[in-house]
Amino acid sequence: MYLEKLSILNFKNIRQAEFTLSRGLNCFVGINGAGKTNVLDAVHYLSMCKSALGSTDPGALNKNVEADFFMLTGNYLSDAGSTEEVVCAYKRGGSKSVRRAGKEYERLSDHVGLVPVVIVSPQDVFLINDAAEERRRWLNSFISQFDREYMAALIKYNRVLAERNTMLKVADGVTSGELLDIVDEQLAHYGAKIHARRAEIIAGLAEKVERYYAVISGEREEVSLSYRSELNETPLLELLRANRERDMLNRFTGSGVHRDDVIMKIGGLLLKRFGSQGQQKSFLVALKLAQYDDIATRMEERPLLLLDDLFDKLDNDRLGQLMSLTAGGSFGQTLISDCNEERLRGVLDACGVEYRLFNVAGGDVTCAER
Repeated sequence: MYLEKLSILNFKNIRQAEFTLSRGLNCFVGINGAGKTNVLDAVHYLSMCKSALGSTDPGALNKNVEADFFMLTGNYLSDAGSTEEVVCAYKRGGSKSVRRAGKEYERLSDHVGLVPVVIVSPQDVFLINDAAEERRRWLNSFISQFDREYMAALIKYNRVLAERNTMLKVADGVTSGELLDIVDEQLAHYGAKIHARRAEIIAGLAEKVERYYAVISGEREEVSLSYRSELNETPLLELLRANRERDMLNRFTGSGVHRDDVIMKIGGLLLKRFGSQGQQKSFLVALKLAQYDDIATRMEERPLLLLDDLFDKLDNDRLGQLMSLTAGGSFGQTLISDCNEERLRGVLDACGVEYRLFNVAGGDVTCAER
């Protein structure tokens, strides 16, 4: 998938911008706060109907001009040669709308997957350092781009889970066993589907993460990725029945795929505790490249790859390896942001990579001379 033209109006600090992109590397350079990350976030928004940085829709309105709306327009060309126009708009006090070829979606979830995207950003460190919930959220978003059955099972699982937790929170702590039996069977049914898909995905990603990390790091360290779940050993229905008394005492469901985790290690030790910043950043890049590879294979459509301000924690050797990888033809269109134009040009020129450079200053985006 290629983003041929991007139009931004009142999105964050970008008042108005419209530009044409290269099908290869596109580099956005500027000082911190200039708006280069906002360009990449606009691209992510057009794919996923939300900010990659956790910004709310009202928070994404341009505060410099007290804007009441923002609008993003992307013109795309698929790997198969078909064209798409996507427009995302939000008005203060109202709801967002997403239109494809002029027709508005009834459900935003129907759009997810049309324009696949993978982003690598400094915020990704939460995948390593934060609670398991963040890793599950990343995994759910990743799989939902290409598997609507998984998305549907996840929605139903969360709905049944909320119902079960409500039943467990009755004032006297007593809940009808027959009703819980029904809810437990439903939860186990959807949970089994989610678990099986996650286990398959992580198993496939693990080998790719190891391979990409070896290239980026020059085979300096060994890493691993695995999926931790009680369901790896015991069916969920059996767990729910065995732990019902405990759940009624605690008034919440203590077993299920909502408790799963993704385990990241380096040299056999937890990456969170024993990995340096550079090693953690290299692992995250390898993880996202593996994610990209997986999506491209399953969808037969290469995602857009967004690399946001990730050069600070990588030395020039790792940067050169990464740029050679992304420019090698397997990763399609890539958008990069960085605050150091001289360093970026030096790394890319040393690799002999073709690229288009954009200067970003005060929310203005201009194509730079080479």
